[in-house]
Amino acid sequence: MPSLHDVATWQPLLRLLHAAHADTLSAPGGHVAGQIGTGGWSVPLPYRPPQPGRAALISDNQEQFDATGLIVEALKEAGSDGISFVVEAASAPGRVRLHLIEPSPSVEPGVATAHPGTLLLVDGARPEPVRRLPEPVPDAAPAASADVDLLRRTLRERLPDAVGASEEELAAAEARLGVTLPPELRALYEVVRGRYEDWDDFREPYDIIGCDLFPLSEVYVADAASRNVLWQFGAMDAVETGPEDSVQQLVGSPGWIVFGDNGGGDRLAVDLTPGPDGHVGQVIIIGHEGNIGAGLVADSLTDMVVHRHFDGRPVPKVERPPLVAHVNRASLPSIEVAAHPGLEVLSIGVWEKEPVSLAPVFDLPRLRTLSVYPGTLADPCEIARLTHLEYLELPPAEWRVLLDAGAVPKGLLAAGIDAHRQRDNPLHIIALANEILTLYGRPPITGITVLEGAAS
Repeated sequence: MPSLHDVATWQPLLRLLHAAHADTLSAPGGHVAGQIGTGGWSVPLPYRPPQPGRAALISDNQEQFDATGLIVEALKEAGSDGISFVVEAASAPGRVRLHLIEPSPSVEPGVATAHPGTLLLVDGARPEPVRRLPEPVPDAAPAASADVDLLRRTLRERLPDAVGASEEELAAAEARLGVTLPPELRALYEVVRGRYEDWDDFREPYDIIGCDLFPLSEVYVADAASRNVLWQFGAMDAVETGPEDSVQQLVGSPGWIVFGDNGGGDRLAVDLTPGPDGHVGQVIIIGHEGNIGAGLVADSLTDMVVHRHFDGRPVPKVERPPLVAHVNRASLPSIEVAAHPGLEVLSIGVWEKEPVSLAPVFDLPRLRTLSVYPGTLADPCEIARLTHLEYLELPPAEWRVLLDAGAVPKGLLAAGIDAHRQRDNPLHIIALANEILTLYGRPPITGITVLEGAAS
C-alpha cells in the first residue's frame, strides 16, 4: 500500500498541479493548496466537462482520479479521514515543496479548503443553538385527531400481511432509547415492525404509512448531538420559537423520536416537546440540509397515516427584530438598524460605504457572535467592548490588529479566520491560528510534514 508521507504517493498529483499552475508556482510566494479526504477532495485542477449529450464519466478526468486515488488509499491505510496540503516552489530548479497538514484536536476541519477550520478555544464547547434545550409547554396535549385504536385498526386493514414487533422487542427499544414510546408510535410498531425482509415490495409499507419506516432497532432520539453542527454554521444560527409555532426550532430535542425517512434523507419523528401551538405526539420532519429547526407534517400519526395529511398547518407570519442580523449592501443598511436587546448574531458583509463603528452594539446582553468582512470596521479594537462574544470570525488583517493590541476578547469559545481561499497561504494562516490558540492555552497546530518532489 502507498505511504501517506512518501513523496512517490503524491508525485502524480504534483505533476498535475505544476502543469496547471506553472506560472503561480514559479512566482515568489506562489502556492496552490487543497484538501483530500476518504469521501472526496477539493483539489485545484481544471475539470474537463463531458462531451455534449452525455453524462460525465470518471474517464473524462482519469488522471485526476488516479492521482488522488493513490492518496485516498494511503489515507485509509493510515486510518486518517483526510489531509490538507500546500505546494510551493522549492529552491532547486524543477522541484516543488509539499507541506502535508494533519488534522489538529484544537481545530474543527475546514469545509473543502486547506485553511484551518474553526479554532476550538475551550475544550468540548458547542455553539449556543446546540446547547439549547426545549422550553416547557405545560399545556401541550395530544391532538384531537390522535386515535390509537383507529390507527392500529387501519394499519391492519391496509397491511394485512404485516409482521408486528413483539412486546420484548418494544421493551428493548424503550430501554435502548431511554424513553417510553408514545402510544401511537407503539401501536404502529405493534402492527409493522419495519424490517425490510418482511416485504416482497418495499414500496407497499411506504405507500400506506407515508414514509420509509425504520426497523425498530434503528429508531433513535434526534437530540442536538445527532446533528453534527460545525461551529462556523451553528454560531451563525439562533433558536427562535414564537407563540405561533407548533415546532420548537431547535437543533435537536430529547423528545424527537425518529422513526422514518421521506426517501430523500429528511427524517420523520414523533415530537414529545412541541412548540406553543403544537401537540404532544405530532409528526415533524427534520431536514438533512439544515442545521436547525424542523417542520410540522401532521398533528398526529393518526392524522398522517389514516387521513393522509402531510402538509402541516399554516403558520402566521409575525414580524420581530431579527436575532441574526446581516448588515451589508443588500440587507440591513446599518448597525444601528440591526441593534436591539435580543440580537444574538451580527454579520457584517460586503460594504460599499465608510467603515463602520460597533458602538451601537456595545451593551447588547445577548450578542454572542460577530462575523466581519475585510475592511468593514473603522476600529477592529472596538471588538474588545463586546463582552459576551462566544464566537468571532475575522479576516487575517483584523486578527493581526487585535493580537498586536492585546484586544482579543477573553471569553471566546471558538474563533474563525476568514481567509481568501486562493490568495492567502494556508501556512501563514496556520501561524496566525497558532498565535490565537496559544493565547487561550490550547495546543497549536503542529502536524505538518514537508516533502520535496519533482515538478514534472
